[in-house]
Amino acid sequence: MPTPDRRAERRRMVRHDLHQRDITDRRVLAALASVPRECFVPADRHAETYADRPLPIGYGQTISQPYIVALMTQAAGLTRRSRVLEVGGGSGYHAAVLGMIAGQVWSLERVPELAADARHRLRALGVDNVHVLVGDGRHGYSAAAPFDAILVAAATADTPPALLRQLAPGGRLVIPLGPPDVQDLVVWERTPAGTTRRMLCPCCFVPLVAGR
Repeated sequence: MPTPDRRAERRRMVRHDLHQRDITDRRVLAALASVPRECFVPADRHAETYADRPLPIGYGQTISQPYIVALMTQAAGLTRRSRVLEVGGGSGYHAAVLGMIAGQVWSLERVPELAADARHRLRALGVDNVHVLVGDGRHGYSAAAPFDAILVAAATADTPPALLRQLAPGGRLVIPLGPPDVQDLVVWERTPAGTTRRMLCPCCFVPLVAGR
């Protein structure tokens, strides 16, 4: 379990790296203040747990920086009844944050070993509304669609059509789009007239690739 010292670091991270920037949703701030990021970071990186940057977690994947996790979660516009799909579950950290705010979360991870570790961590923390699955995130998860929000933690040149199809009316898809070196974090929203698109900020994610 997290120690008081790590809780203090977490509060400082939320205050300086999130609240003093443009993260204003109190539910998002509370979730980031509650989820112990150290439980999702490799032991040899624990000293960097609350630095505002991504960290490697093995298999060519990373745990996203706290600010990006908060920004994507805020942009998703979640409620306690939201059904959420996460693509690129990685360590399980973002899924844990989403589980603090949303009703049900399905997290897709293409690497079975990472998915198994994420399940173990979430279970140990008592997170029971997140379902970690192994699969190709480009196809989404039609068995649980439609989703009120879909968050993609890997970059692609074009938005996978399956993800847009699986959005519920009023739903939002938050996804990094662009070449491998730098992307735009984009929010798609399904409206009665179709879909709208807006850009949040530049970003840099690992690429979205097919499942193993």
